[in-house]
Amino acid sequence: MTTELRRLRNYIGGEFKDAADGRTTEVVNPATGEVYATAPLSGQADVDAAMAAAAAAFPGWRDTTPSERQKALLKIADAFEARADELVAAESENTGKPLGLTASEELPPMVDQIRFFAGAARLLEGRSAGEYMEGMTSIIRREPVGVCAQVAPWNYPMMMAVWKFAPAIAAGNTVVLKPSDTTPASTVLMAEIIDSILPKGVFNVVCGDRETGKAMVEHSTPAMASITGSVRAGMQVAESASKDVKRVHLELGGKAPVVVFEDADIAKAVEDIAVAGYFNAGQDCTAATRVLVHESIHDEFVTALAKAAADTKTGQPDDEDVLYGPLNNPNQLKQVAGFIERLPAHAKVEAGGHQVGDKGYFYAPTVVSGLKQDDEIIQNEVFGPVITVQSFSSESQAVEYANGVEFALASSVWTKDHGRAMRMSKNLDFGCVWINTHIPLVAEMPHGGFKKSGYGKDLSAYGFEDYTRIKHVMTSLDG
Repeated sequence: MTTELRRLRNYIGGEFKDAADGRTTEVVNPATGEVYATAPLSGQADVDAAMAAAAAAFPGWRDTTPSERQKALLKIADAFEARADELVAAESENTGKPLGLTASEELPPMVDQIRFFAGAARLLEGRSAGEYMEGMTSIIRREPVGVCAQVAPWNYPMMMAVWKFAPAIAAGNTVVLKPSDTTPASTVLMAEIIDSILPKGVFNVVCGDRETGKAMVEHSTPAMASITGSVRAGMQVAESASKDVKRVHLELGGKAPVVVFEDADIAKAVEDIAVAGYFNAGQDCTAATRVLVHESIHDEFVTALAKAAADTKTGQPDDEDVLYGPLNNPNQLKQVAGFIERLPAHAKVEAGGHQVGDKGYFYAPTVVSGLKQDDEIIQNEVFGPVITVQSFSSESQAVEYANGVEFALASSVWTKDHGRAMRMSKNLDFGCVWINTHIPLVAEMPHGGFKKSGYGKDLSAYGFEDYTRIKHVMTSLDG
């Protein structure tokens, strides 16, 4: 007996549609390695249709009041909450994530973030109106930028979609959003839920591959392109967008240093770092995967971390004891395994270092020690459940090692010395510095990095403002 595959469709101008040319791509559950759905492999005609729908809807949405946009977003948040079980199930099938953790750790903050941006819609600020020139009054207008082309990643398909559409829509923009070709299901479900809330064309979903995303970014309609993805993809987006001077918002890779000083609470640090490194199979740009430990506690720390790794479990989504599920796709599994296979002779695998099971794309929680600063696994993003450990001898060397990569998204410092924590937070060249913790996020605070981690902010009022433009209006007092 053959099980009929689920059929996902684009959402364009308030209608669910197949790709214009009928092409599809298979969607695989990474926990089983089995195909469970098909999704449109959208081409230029589909992108054109979505952009036309978003452009047609923009004037009306732009002219809504902030309170109207707030009400719409609050309704979306309530609707997502009411259908939480469906969203969690779709996300888990998309990604293989544990059902319980997705329900407790992803859905609630996602709903909260929508509600935050609903409030932000009514709190736009600018310079005070005033007479900066005699006889003239100046005012500042903050306006939506227009149509936004947005590309979401596969590591957090549901939450990253929220990070894209919520601030854009709150500010009065319209959106064409493309989920990853490996994880479109939860985004299409979001469109089904949103359909009865937003005016047609304000929110559009186009499924497809890298070429679909390229067509969106290169399209003449969007005023802004936003992507969360790899450095390579971000560079391509920036280059494409430069041809017609689009705004670009990039959240790219990370290689977060976790600096543990000799006075840190080792037991707490190990416990928290293991969770922050292995959660979501390490498929997180802010994951605690590059640990720098003071030489005086290095051996003790490595032993404790290896035990924590051995005690960490990966497995099927319905297993309540697992911390994380599979890697997203076979290519990602191959990439993670390749880093371990290519380790230099001076490196030592303290735990893990192998695939788990023969079904799905699971990889064991791994710890690697004995590494040098210029090793490949230190310099490049693994994006898997692999934590590396290096030792340092001084605060200045810790800063040098921490900053000595091309990424600059997130970092953490573990110490009981307040002055040292403040010095490190100043000297670490990263968009976020956590102290004695790693990975918590709140809607009110910005998320975004420097260097090859990209530019622009997600979350917070700063992220909201990224989706606005500033206009100066000056009027004569003489009439």
